[in-house]
Amino acid sequence: MAIGPDRIPPTGPAQWPRPPDNLVAQLCDELQRHPPFSEMEPADVKAFVAASRHAYFAPGAPVVSPEDGPARQLFFIRRGAVTGKRGLSDVAGGAFQYEAGDLFPVSAVLAERAPTTRYSATEDTFALVISAEDMQALASQSAVFGDFLNRRILKFLDLSRAALQVAYASQALGEQSLETPLAQLCHKAPVTCAPETPLQDALAQMHELHIGSMLVVDAAGVPLGILTRYDILGRVTLVQLPLATPIGQVMVQPVRTLTHEHTAQDAALLMSTHGIRHVPVTRDGRAVGIVSERDLFALQRLSIKQVSGSIRHANDLPTMQAVAQDIRRFARSLLGQGVQAKQLTALISHLNDGLTARLVEITAQRHGLGLHEFCWVALGSEGRSEQTIATDQDNALIVAEPDGGPVPDTARLLALAREVNESLDACGYPLCKGQIMASNPALCLTLREWEQRFAHWIDQGSPKDLLNASIYFDFRALAGQVTLSARLREAVTQRAARNPRFLRQLALNGLAQSAPLNWLGQIDTTTIEGRETLDLKLQGTAMFVDVARLYALAHGVAATGTRERLEAVGPRMGVPDHEHQAWVGGFEFLQMLRLRAQLDGTTVGDNPNRIAVSDLNDIDRRILRETLRVLRSLQQRVKLDYER
Repeated sequence: MAIGPDRIPPTGPAQWPRPPDNLVAQLCDELQRHPPFSEMEPADVKAFVAASRHAYFAPGAPVVSPEDGPARQLFFIRRGAVTGKRGLSDVAGGAFQYEAGDLFPVSAVLAERAPTTRYSATEDTFALVISAEDMQALASQSAVFGDFLNRRILKFLDLSRAALQVAYASQALGEQSLETPLAQLCHKAPVTCAPETPLQDALAQMHELHIGSMLVVDAAGVPLGILTRYDILGRVTLVQLPLATPIGQVMVQPVRTLTHEHTAQDAALLMSTHGIRHVPVTRDGRAVGIVSERDLFALQRLSIKQVSGSIRHANDLPTMQAVAQDIRRFARSLLGQGVQAKQLTALISHLNDGLTARLVEITAQRHGLGLHEFCWVALGSEGRSEQTIATDQDNALIVAEPDGGPVPDTARLLALAREVNESLDACGYPLCKGQIMASNPALCLTLREWEQRFAHWIDQGSPKDLLNASIYFDFRALAGQVTLSARLREAVTQRAARNPRFLRQLALNGLAQSAPLNWLGQIDTTTIEGRETLDLKLQGTAMFVDVARLYALAHGVAATGTRERLEAVGPRMGVPDHEHQAWVGGFEFLQMLRLRAQLDGTTVGDNPNRIAVSDLNDIDRRILRETLRVLRSLQQRVKLDYER
């Protein structure tokens, strides 16, 4: 039976009726579509319904206000919407709106205080109302309900991560299936040689490249045979064959191959049937790759050890490009395992660090430069260890300046930087459009020059200068002489904390962009391609980053990561644990949404951070709205501290 206006009298609190017995089951089903009821035992949901009363509010009707005194009732909105406004929030943009599935005013009821917000119905609104006493009794009976009331936004985040894990676990299993075409497993051309190649040369190349097999091909690239590490013992070592022997005399033939259209399952069956560990892959008869037994194991479980090992042994750009693809696969796998945004972005940054450091190392060798001559530093998101999948380059060089030594050869260092920047671009990390890269002569400076530049920004920089320079304050060493970066960090941290003018300008710059909430407290979207969208970086994470950087510099915190900064400054500012944990939780939720959209390819337009809000599920849409409210509150704190 439907429950509508004709069944609920629009009367005052004293006349609110209890739900009829024949509608209890329907109401329970209705509640179980929303958290926390979706996680609760059915008996506990029924207890909530049994203890509640119906309420109807006409558009504009008051629901709860500060004048009513301590809040004694908790409201669950079944249909309609309720708007909350504080004082001058109509002008200041501090209103917010609760919709179907929301509980309010949780904090006021828990604290047994009057609400600080005036709530009124925005439209015809139907609610269930439960007394504070019954709410407390249910919280004692249901751990899920009690935990939700005390950790509302954090509980929402837990539910979102659980849903995300289920979705990506299924997707990861599909991607790691043995149905994967061999063409997707062959990331680089096989190492080959001619049949007349001496064993000594072939074995030396296998050792140098850390590979387990040598494929023998004819002039057209057609496989003739193969020699693996396993074959060497019986075919070369034990028979004491001279190393000058042509490999064609000892290779295993005929070689068993598959085409690029075969699957990983075909390769596994071929290996099992013939007791072999390597299968050459061909396209039009010509060898295009080799799939090993290890590749099939890796397909089932890509590990950080494996990816890190691939980075350490990489000696050329094609291998680096393949490793960069593995990093993206690994990220998707981690999402399927329920890894949180903090750990996920840290792992992605760690692997990207390793890839960059390895590129710097092999490029420096090629240019005849020693790593002691410079320090390669990451800036921006990589400097904060917060890289997502779609991220461009932000880096710089600190040039070592030996005491009494020769003037650094910046021309050679710039040539090194240019090659590293171009190699990173080839690996999927685009060149910075703003030229914030080590190959820019303005970012290839000695330690003394960098100290002077930061001193100018802090002591004399205009608001525009600081807006452009903020990315530099998140620097971190990746390769080379890391002590140069440590000395610069110490100098910057000490100088910034002593300059209130600099901190105020930094604060005002960060407040230029407001949390994207409209006058009703709903998500303020932008229509792109006919869809209501939001830029999760510009209108979300970047604002958390700005606030965290400001307070970290103000309190002498040397950390560069946004989470670490917020966790460090919260206690120093006297902020309750649950409040700064909400800052961290909100930031990480936005990071997770960015990662998911980038991995899924569901971003809107050519912006890797813009999503369609309507594509989000109910839980994620609510958390996004709550996160933006947390962000707005955090910005209001900055205004109180610095906008005077």
